[in-house]
Formats: sequence, structure tokens, C-alpha cells
Amino acid sequence: MIHSKSSIVKAASLFSFLFLLLFQTTKAQEAHQHDHLHENGHEHKHEIGIANAPVYFVKEKVFSYGLHLHYIYNFPHTKFGIGLGYERIFDHHQHNTLGLVASYRPIEPLAVQLSPGITFEGKDFKERSFALHLETAYEFEFDHFHLGPVMEVAFDKEDVHISLGIHLGIGF
Repeated sequence: MIHSKSSIVKAASLFSFLFLLLFQTTKAQEAHQHDHLHENGHEHKHEIGIANAPVYFVKEKVFSYGLHLHYIYNFPHTKFGIGLGYERIFDHHQHNTLGLVASYRPIEPLAVQLSPGITFEGKDFKERSFALHLETAYEFEFDHFHLGPVMEVAFDKEDVHISLGIHLGIGF
């Protein structure tokens, strides 16, 4: 368990450095692959995605396991998409979030998603609050599948949580 703010900053810096290193070393290869895919008409309009990640709650200073699911409709010939998302964190709070998802792809292998939504604990939907999730994923495409690292920061009235994990998507 990480207990100090300097340890959190070091861990976040290391994750960011590794993410940027991965991004820089594969940028040219992915751009070439993307051009080839679009020339052959393999762009997908729909995506079902799943992300698995350890989740760190900043105020509570604890780790939990998180699962994120989403469906996104990608507008043809644009960098934008819209959809629905669900996050479940398997901890003593039984944290659940439902939200709308706005997706933007500044460059093809990189996806940035903003998801405003509602968080509730367990099955008690009466005690809900606003939440905002910001997620970024770097995707390696294999035909209709894509796989890569994902990083998320989420805010709600109770806490802030950060996660770094693996994203798997299916495009159709």
C-alpha cells in the first residue's frame, strides 16, 4: 500500500513516463497501420470495451479492483464518439457509476473519454451523487480488436480515484 504523497507522486510520474514512452515508440508504426486500415475500409462505427485496473482511492489511501464497461458509437469520418459506460469497484463501498461517454481520438491510437455520470454505493440508488471520469487509452489494433494501456482519474463527492490498467475493445 502507498502511504505518502511523495510515493503517490513518484508512482504517478512513473506511470506517466511509461505511458508516454510507449506512445512515442509506437506512434509512427500505428500511423502507418491506421492509414492502411482506412484505405481498406476497416474503420468501425461501434465499440464494446472493457478495462481492468487496480484503483487507488486518494483520500482513503487504499487500493481496490475496478472493472469498466462501455459502448461507444463512433461518428463516421470524424474523431468523435458517444456512448454509455458503467464502472464497478469491488470494495467495501460497492462503488457503481453509470454515465454518458464522450470520446475523442486526437490521433488514431489514442482515445480520450470524458464521462459525467451518477455514482451510488451497493444497490442503494437513492443515495447517489454526481461523478466525472476522465480516461485515456492507447490502443494497438488487431483487425476488429484493440488492446492497450488505460489510465483513468475519477471525481465524486466522496473521493478521487486513479487507475492504470488494460483496455480491451471490440469494434464492429
